[in-house]
Amino acid sequence: MKILSSPWPNPFLPAMSANFPLLRLKGTAGGFNVAPENPLRMYVCGITPYDATHLGHAATYLTFDLINRYQRLSGGQVNFVENITDIDEPLLERAKRDSTDWRSLAQQETDLFTEDMSALRLFAPDWFVPATQAMDLVDSAITAMDLNGFVYKLENDLYFRTSRFLDELPCPEDEAIEFFSERGGDPMRFGKEHPLDSVLWIANRDGEPGWDSSHGFGRPGWHIECAVISLRYLVGADFIHGDSTRPELIDIQGGGSDLIFPHHFMSAVQARAMTGQRFSRGYVHTGMIGLDGEKMSKSKGNLVFVSKLIADGVDPMIIRYALLKDHYSTDRMWSDQLLASAEADVLRIRQALSRNEVAPTVTTVERMIAAIGDDLDTPTAIDALMQWVGDTELGSTGGSTGEISRALDSVLGLAF
Repeated sequence: MKILSSPWPNPFLPAMSANFPLLRLKGTAGGFNVAPENPLRMYVCGITPYDATHLGHAATYLTFDLINRYQRLSGGQVNFVENITDIDEPLLERAKRDSTDWRSLAQQETDLFTEDMSALRLFAPDWFVPATQAMDLVDSAITAMDLNGFVYKLENDLYFRTSRFLDELPCPEDEAIEFFSERGGDPMRFGKEHPLDSVLWIANRDGEPGWDSSHGFGRPGWHIECAVISLRYLVGADFIHGDSTRPELIDIQGGGSDLIFPHHFMSAVQARAMTGQRFSRGYVHTGMIGLDGEKMSKSKGNLVFVSKLIADGVDPMIIRYALLKDHYSTDRMWSDQLLASAEADVLRIRQALSRNEVAPTVTTVERMIAAIGDDLDTPTAIDALMQWVGDTELGSTGGSTGEISRALDSVLGLAF
C-alpha cells in the first residue's frame, strides 16, 4: 500500500463573504482557539482496514471535516495527516480467519473507506500514510528514545518506559491498567518494568509479517506508528529534533473517545520522549455511536456500514445530515427513527430551496457560522436551518436560496 497525497477528490468549497469568528474548540484536555493565520497542523487517527467503514468512523471523520472547512473558509490553511493502521492484530486475525492475504484485505477495505469518505463529501487528508510505509521512521524514533533512556528489551521485544509519565495519566492508575488491557495492551506480561509500559517493537513471530530494522526483524507497536507519522508529515523530515518555532509539535490530535487512553496518551508521551517537546496543543475526541440502545461493536455484530446504507439507496447527504444532528462529543444512538427523521428534514430543506421566494437568509447563515465556530455546535446550526425552513413554509420572504445553499455546502458540507 502506498503513501497517498489527497487520496480522493476534494469537494468544491464555495467561497463565502461572511465573517467567520475565531474557531473555539472545547477540547478533551482543555479549550483552545484555532487562529487562521498559521497553517493548522491536524493529525487524525485512521482506520485499521479489516472491515468496512461504519457510522462511528463516519461521525469521527465528519467532525474533523468541519474543522477543516471552517479553517479554510476563515482564510487559513490546513496541513491534515491521517494514517492507515495496515499492520495490527485485528487485520492479521481477520486475514487468517478468511484465508486471505493481509495486504489484499487492507487494500480492499482502504479502497472502500476512501469511496465512503468521498460519497460523504469529506475533504481528503493532505497525506494518507500506511503504517507499513513508516518502518524507517519507527526505527529512527526508537533509536532516539533509546538514547534518551526510554527503551528496554524484554525477550527481544522493545518496550517504552511509560512509568516516566504516570503523573500525567488521564485517569487513576488502576483504571488506566484496565483500559490498557481492554484496548490492545499487555499489562500482565511477566518481566515488564511497569504494567503500563507499551511495546515499541515486536520481534517476529512465526508466520507474521516483519521488517528489517536496527532493532531486529519484526514490526512496530500501535502507538509509535501514529507518533512518527504525525511528526514526519506535520513537523518535517528531521522530526526527532522537534520544532522550536512553536511550543507544541502539532495543533490538533483527533479521533474517537475510545482513543483517549491508551492510544493518544501513549503517542503523545512517546513523541515527547523523542523530541523533548509537548505533542499537541489540543485534543479533540468524538463520542461513540450506538445502535437502538446498545453500543455498536464488531463483537456484538451490530455495526452499521456506510457502504451498505448507500447500496440500500440511502442518500449520502441524509447520512451526513443525520450525523450532524447531535454534537460531535456526545455518545449517541443510530436508529431507523433517526434516519427517517433525517430523510423528512432533508425533504423539507430541498422543497424550501426549490421555492422562488424564501425567508430571510442573512441571519440564518450568521447563526449557522457562529454555531460551528463555537465548538462545532451542529445541533444549533441545524436548529437555525430548520427554523428558516419553517419560516419559508409559512410564506416569509426576503431571502436568497443561493446564499443558504452556499452556506450549507461550505460550512456543513451538505449539497442539496
